[in-house]
Amino acid sequence: MGKQQRKQEKTSKKWANLPVSMDEIVSVNIHGIGSSGEGVGKVQDFTVFVPFALPGETVTVKITTLKKTYAVGQLVSVDMPADNRIEPKCELYGTCGGCQLQHITYEGQLALKTQKVRDVIERIGHLNPDLVKPTKGPENPWAYRNKMQMPVGGTKQHIKMGFYAMGSHDIVQGTNCLIQRDENNQIAQVCYDTVVHLSIEPYNELTGEGILRHVIGRIGESGWMVILVTTSESLPNADKWVAAIREQLPQVTSIVQNMNPKKTNVILGPKNILLYGDEYIRDSIKDISFNLSPHSFFQVNPEQTTVLYDQALTYADLQGDETVIDAYCGTGTISLFLAHKAKHVIGIEIVEPAILDARENAKRNGFTNTEFIVADAAVEMPKLYKNGVRPDIIVFDPIRAGCKEEVLTSAVAMEPKKIVYVSCNPATMARDIAILVDNGYELQEVQPVDMFPMTSHVECVALMSRVQK
Repeated sequence: MGKQQRKQEKTSKKWANLPVSMDEIVSVNIHGIGSSGEGVGKVQDFTVFVPFALPGETVTVKITTLKKTYAVGQLVSVDMPADNRIEPKCELYGTCGGCQLQHITYEGQLALKTQKVRDVIERIGHLNPDLVKPTKGPENPWAYRNKMQMPVGGTKQHIKMGFYAMGSHDIVQGTNCLIQRDENNQIAQVCYDTVVHLSIEPYNELTGEGILRHVIGRIGESGWMVILVTTSESLPNADKWVAAIREQLPQVTSIVQNMNPKKTNVILGPKNILLYGDEYIRDSIKDISFNLSPHSFFQVNPEQTTVLYDQALTYADLQGDETVIDAYCGTGTISLFLAHKAKHVIGIEIVEPAILDARENAKRNGFTNTEFIVADAAVEMPKLYKNGVRPDIIVFDPIRAGCKEEVLTSAVAMEPKKIVYVSCNPATMARDIAILVDNGYELQEVQPVDMFPMTSHVECVALMSRVQK
């Protein structure tokens, strides 16, 4: 018996008791939605995930991945479609990995996202799902992204620039994205035409060779920024790049070359060279303005960012005499919103450049009641407590991984009246809420906000209050 035959026999025995097998065509009834927007169904109580399938549908799928506790199926046909299924608007949908929900009406998307948050509050948080309010979405769910970043690949003879295919780093050619603002699509097309015209060697992820890695566009109120990410300081025909962009896109006020020589999935390197114009562009959220450099973090959907931050302010219900800690403050966006009404706001962030931006943002907008500290919140908050700081409100806005447990326990020790939790990952938020509930806090309400229509992502703001002893 050959090695391959023995391997196939071993695999067959391993999955012998499962109701499905690799490459099998099966019918699946979809009853739920997964964390990445895929349909979730059952075959004899065995879970099957099906991208692009919707709850309530009966679909035919081909099993493409098989594990001990679940399978993944490729959609072959929709035999009984859901009432809210529609035709996607984008011709690249299903190939490009950027969107996951274009095949459902926008009202349906909002309902799915509400249910997603309800599910984790009940399953992970062990709390009442009725505390979750209906998701707030924008009037227009298209053309909202003020920042685009497109990888560049292929060869000098056949340059590719566009979007990563679903689940891979294969580049799907395309410069017109329907969830991007049209200004970014203009930047993308001009840059692609320039790459082709100048025969710039594209980056090869496998070998690390080539020059141009990414093209990034940022749209602000003061102008547009173009960022060309290269592997070295050498950008052939840099003057022609500048001339082509300026001639066709006079709205561009900043052209920057960013250098990233490492073999990494991180897009930007540490060094920038200004090729034309200003180092920054300016944008604002309501009445607070921000200078944006290539490295600056800024929400990509300003309209819904206002909804998100207004909700956080509503939950905080500041009266003007409160001390507030913003435990993951980033560049200070939420901190400055809070500073409008609080007596004193302390922002904590471990990334030093972000704190420098936060201090500059506060200074430029005239805030004198803010303090920004470079530190790990898990280390700094116990220090603040030891020094007698007793915040009335603590705001969390952590990364997708959620809060460190030391941060939560430090927050509990400070006994704030309220905790406002802003989250980009409902599952880790629910986990952290459960910890806070076990330590004397009560969940009052959760408001989902759709920052990224057409995708599976949903952001939330949760309000917790200290239980009176």
